[in-house]
Amino acid sequence: MKNIAFILVILAFLAGAYMASLDERTMNWTYFLPIMLVGIIAAIIYKRESNAAAKHGDLLQNNKQVLIDSLNNVLTNLEALNGRKDKVPTYEMRFEIDKLFREDLMNFAEARESMKHLFSIQHYADIMSSFAAGERYINRVWSASTDGYVDEVMMYVEKALSQFQHAKEEFDAALNGA
Repeated sequence: MKNIAFILVILAFLAGAYMASLDERTMNWTYFLPIMLVGIIAAIIYKRESNAAAKHGDLLQNNKQVLIDSLNNVLTNLEALNGRKDKVPTYEMRFEIDKLFREDLMNFAEARESMKHLFSIQHYADIMSSFAAGERYINRVWSASTDGYVDEVMMYVEKALSQFQHAKEEFDAALNGA
């Protein structure tokens, strides 16, 4: 049903765009309004089906474990990297970032929507605010490494660690409150 609704949304959009392009001065409202109504109803059905799938118990539990594991891995790797950041050559730091964080950051990002259903919107916002800031700092380390800015590499590794520690605290608080 979800896929059919999605296809109907696409078709309604395309048909509406086609109807609007037929004449630059007039619109055939007799056909345009029903087409848009079908698109709106299909969008509502699609959203409803998506929410139902996202709230499914097995998916939530699997994503919960993915979130826990990914966040723990990022934090563990970041603590280790922070402890040896002065030993990693600046230009090599970007390769360390890719090796240590890419998979866990992507896994967390793919499962993050489940936090809304597991906890609440407020907990989701609190966790993602710190997580996103930490991820931006990791990206900044990568960029600074590419450009050869030693001081920025050192500084942003620490800032990323601080943000991910806060994200972990918020996540743990949400887990304990759920």
